[in-house]
Amino acid sequence: MDNFGSHSDNHSEQPGLFPDRSIPDEQTGYRGPTACQIAGITYRQLDYWARTGLVEPSIRGAKGSGSQRLYSFKDILTLKIVKRLLDTGISLQNIRIAVEHLRNRGVSELSNTTLVSDGTSVYECTSPEEMFDLIQDGQGVFGIAVSGTMKELTGSITHFPAERIENSSVTAVPLVDELADMRRRRARRIG
Repeated sequence: MDNFGSHSDNHSEQPGLFPDRSIPDEQTGYRGPTACQIAGITYRQLDYWARTGLVEPSIRGAKGSGSQRLYSFKDILTLKIVKRLLDTGISLQNIRIAVEHLRNRGVSELSNTTLVSDGTSVYECTSPEEMFDLIQDGQGVFGIAVSGTMKELTGSITHFPAERIENSSVTAVPLVDELADMRRRRARRIG
C-alpha cells in the first residue's frame, strides 16, 4: 500500500467476480453520449477529461469534426472512478495521479484493488493487511472497491448500444436480452 508506488504481486481475478465473462473485450466500444450515461457524468466533463488527457478513449479518439470517440469497458470504469473521487472532494491533481496508475493495470488486476483516500491523497490497497495498515492510526478514510464498481458496470453496460472495431470497420453490437440469455443457458443445462 503506497501512494500508488507499489502493489501486491497477487494479480489473479477474484473467483466468481465475473462468472459469465460479461466484460466486453478491447474491441468493443461505446460512443461518448453512451459512456456519459453509463458513467453518470456530463458530456462536458467527458470532453474536458478527454481533451486534457485525464481519461482518453482507448478504442478510438476524436479525429476532427463529426468523428465519434469510442470508450472501452476499462475507460468507462475509470470514468466512474473519477466521478466518485470527485464527488468525495479529491483534487483533480490527485485524481490524475491515481488515473495514471490505474491506466497501467489490466482489468483483472483492478478487480483486486480498493482505492482509499484520507481526503487529501489516494492510496491503492490490494490486501486486507494494506487496508489495516492505512487505518490503524485512527485516520478517517473512505474507499472505493473497484471490484464493486466493476460488478455494477458489468450489470448495466449490456443495456447500452455498443460498437465493435474489426479491421478498421465498425459494426453495432446487439444488445443483450438477459431473460432470453438465461433461458438459453437453462435449456443447455437441461438438454
